[in-house]
Amino acid sequence: MIFQDRKDGGRQLAARLTNYADRPDVLVLALPRGGVPVAFEVAKHLAAPLDIFLVRKLGVPGQEELAMGAIASGGVRVINEEVVRYLDIPAEVIDAVAANEQRELERRERAYRDDRPPPEVKGRVVILIDDGLATGSTMRAAAAALGRQNPARIVVAVPVSAPETCEEFRGEVDEVVCAVTPAPFLGVGLWYKDFSQTTDEEVRELLQRAPQQQQQAASRAH
Repeated sequence: MIFQDRKDGGRQLAARLTNYADRPDVLVLALPRGGVPVAFEVAKHLAAPLDIFLVRKLGVPGQEELAMGAIASGGVRVINEEVVRYLDIPAEVIDAVAANEQRELERRERAYRDDRPPPEVKGRVVILIDDGLATGSTMRAAAAALGRQNPARIVVAVPVSAPETCEEFRGEVDEVVCAVTPAPFLGVGLWYKDFSQTTDEEVRELLQRAPQQQQQAASRAH
């Protein structure tokens, strides 16, 4: 199965999340940018509020692909103690990288959310969405950071995932929903006909449209 685009991926994912429809405790959080068009469709079908959850990986200096931790919306920092110990990374190096990534995170928060405060996740069922999972490192950081904010339940949901990554998440969050887990997997983009990059403008526009859409969906439900 190949999705037409992220919107189509979102619709097909929503069909697997119907038990979360029309519930006041549900919050849909998207990982920008690619997760936003997917999450927009899911939020629409579930009549749930939509927001973003920003995560920035803290790369090891000189080996940026290797994550020594991550920071996320709401001032959360998660450190990969194993990597830090193994490479003997001093605290000031972590602080310097985190400060740098924090600036970028704040820039994106402003660009996407304007002055709206981040949503309250404590005690809520949070559906965390991206356009797909390859290694899952960003989603893993997001789930860990979100867990620090005491949601009632974390559901990781994606249209497409590498089979082993989807399986790994079962032990890490309360529920994982991967619409398709093709093997061989080879990469998220291969399972979308249109996988063009989501722009900052699209993210802003979808977030601005979401509250109105939620009201319409709620009024249809009553």
